[in-house]
Amino acid sequence: MVNDHHTYEKLIQLTSAENVMVNEHLNNHTYTHLGGKADYFVTPETYEQVQNIVKLAIKGQLPFTLLGNGSNLIVKDGGIRGIVLNLKQLSSITTNGSTIVAQSGARIIDTSREALAHELAGLEFACGIPGSVGGALFMNAGAYGGEIKDVLESTVVVDREGNLLTLSADELDLKYRSSNIPDNGYIVLEATFSLKNGKYDEIKAIMDDLTFKRESKQPLEYPSCGSVFKRPPGYFAGKLIQDSGLQGKQIGGAQVSEKHAGFIVNKENATAAEYIDLIHYVQDTVKNKFGVRLEREVKIIGEDLNK
Repeated sequence: MVNDHHTYEKLIQLTSAENVMVNEHLNNHTYTHLGGKADYFVTPETYEQVQNIVKLAIKGQLPFTLLGNGSNLIVKDGGIRGIVLNLKQLSSITTNGSTIVAQSGARIIDTSREALAHELAGLEFACGIPGSVGGALFMNAGAYGGEIKDVLESTVVVDREGNLLTLSADELDLKYRSSNIPDNGYIVLEATFSLKNGKYDEIKAIMDDLTFKRESKQPLEYPSCGSVFKRPPGYFAGKLIQDSGLQGKQIGGAQVSEKHAGFIVNKENATAAEYIDLIHYVQDTVKNKFGVRLEREVKIIGEDLNK
């Protein structure tokens, strides 16, 4: 543990006592309902507070982790040391003409709904993506043929030194399910999306169709991290897993979904270790059967329980 009263006092001076939680259970903040405790779980309300917390972590040599809304993430059972920063309070979405500015903690689903309300086209693909705006930029989220790089104009970030930067979309090196945000240690604070004028009924029809496809095919009745694996060139991950006879395969409380083989669900109070073990089992089985190594799309962070 990196808990000490001095660090706690500093954090509440930078934010407030309501925004700093000690030994917070992270399974309350992840879609998988997995994860141990964070030494400090901090929810700043302003960009300046984010900058100051980053600078505090640097000065105090404290471990520092950014946690979005935990939709594409597995936190290990031992939790996370130091400061875990969550930007859920930075969640405003504003529209100006054909441009939408959404803060990092806003849900990308809500951003697509804002676009619909203003008859703006381009974000329909995001109507079923459960992540935050910051997380969507982090991994260049996409679905049904669309992705963030198609509509992103610019972003405001905090760098590793606590500086505020405005970057164009081109500066993020957005590729299939990746960006340079993690490599550069950027913390996304807001994103500006450039959209096109459209017709409400046509935009809504597309979103309704995509929502139906998602709800009919994905195992939304159980906690999960969404699609576990990236699509391997020339294949579909779910089809390879299904053809390997792995649908329904269970380790502890974690199960390869019987509804969609590309998903692993927390069916019966799984631990993160069980979930991760099942990911490895799927990877090894598919590799042995088809010679294809499935690459994880989901990110794994934190410490094992025995550390």
